[in-house]
Amino acid sequence: MTDVVATNETILVVGGGISGMTAAIEAAECGKNVVLIEKSPALGGRVSQLYKYFPKLCIPTCGLEINVRRLRFNKRIRVLTMAQVSAITGDTGNYTATIKITPRYVNENCTACGACADAVSAEVDNAFNYNMNKTKAVFLPFNMAYPRRYVIDPSIVGTPEGEAAKAACKYDAVDLSMKEETLELKVGAIIWATGWQPYDAAKIQPYGYDRFANVITSVEFERMMDKAGPTGGKILRPSDNKEAKNIAFIQCAGSRDRNHLTHCSRICCMASLKQSTYVGEQYGDDEAAKASIYYIDIRAIDRFEDFYKKVQEDPKVSFIKSKVANITENQENRNPILHGVNTEGYHRYDNEHDLVVLAIGMQPSADITQVTSGVHTDASGFIQVHADNGGIFGAGCASNALDVNRAVQNATAAALRAIQVVNRVSGAEA
Repeated sequence: MTDVVATNETILVVGGGISGMTAAIEAAECGKNVVLIEKSPALGGRVSQLYKYFPKLCIPTCGLEINVRRLRFNKRIRVLTMAQVSAITGDTGNYTATIKITPRYVNENCTACGACADAVSAEVDNAFNYNMNKTKAVFLPFNMAYPRRYVIDPSIVGTPEGEAAKAACKYDAVDLSMKEETLELKVGAIIWATGWQPYDAAKIQPYGYDRFANVITSVEFERMMDKAGPTGGKILRPSDNKEAKNIAFIQCAGSRDRNHLTHCSRICCMASLKQSTYVGEQYGDDEAAKASIYYIDIRAIDRFEDFYKKVQEDPKVSFIKSKVANITENQENRNPILHGVNTEGYHRYDNEHDLVVLAIGMQPSADITQVTSGVHTDASGFIQVHADNGGIFGAGCASNALDVNRAVQNATAAALRAIQVVNRVSGAEA
């Protein structure tokens, strides 16, 4: 059984991505006890799935490594993975959170030696790579995973494969008898940092994501560039695994659209600008390599303007001011064909590309109104700042569509608000 001690001076942080990690660390380093829960097997969230940050194009592992180190050595933080909140009751300074923990089937004896994975052959979809490839049914979530423990997919529990994984472990770390647990924690404040999820591209019917193999999303393209990703760091067409050199990036795929997400997802323009640089990185001076960005308008504000100008100067990148009307497919070579009107001159086009990348919109990954009442959200489901929310605070992309830098700033602010709540509780009891 999981043993966690929490009081109304404890802060519960829900979500272990970059925002949740930041909020937990900041609160703990101010002397507060924190319970940090994450539904996945490891911390890191969507930042861990990025290839590079914009605008500096540095790899995310640097920021994550620092946060993991700060978190690991802070005794005030208790981390629970594969855990989700199912209900929140109570009021400011006196909440009860019901938490369900899914079995990992691997306990804390794990040294991450990998012997259990070597002993099995069964495979499952690789969620870390957005199901673009397979992974062993016994797996380490990703290279920098924390906690650094293997996970056993429930599909092989009770099978010879599961028993083989157990027999291969020298440290008695494989426990196939683990069951789902339910905890009830008393906490004084809650930081809801559950992050974002990509909008379902299949709902954008004119773009044919669910019909055309060579139409993918921006998050899938990001994983494709990583050497640990599904294609080993190469830009390959899903239809035939051939190199894609003529690549189209479509802006506002599911955002700013009354039929889908009405809000601007903020990161999409910068994501496509960043990803257009990957084409040059991959192919160098190859004249056949080019990126075309189809856009309504480019929203690169503040310090991002210089990055936008730099991309504009790249001869491999062209900009087409247009909302793509629809996509069809060349049935001979399976190339996507984009149809629309370039509003600069109002020229109709039918442009053929090797690969299309949809800059997919952001939406909250978890609906807090499903587990508690009284928390104010906007029309898109993002948590609003409101006095009626009491001691529950949205952080990062649970509160708005934000880039990594702004999400970290927002999480720090949420931590300060939560600290004020537990300070008042402590003062009242004193």
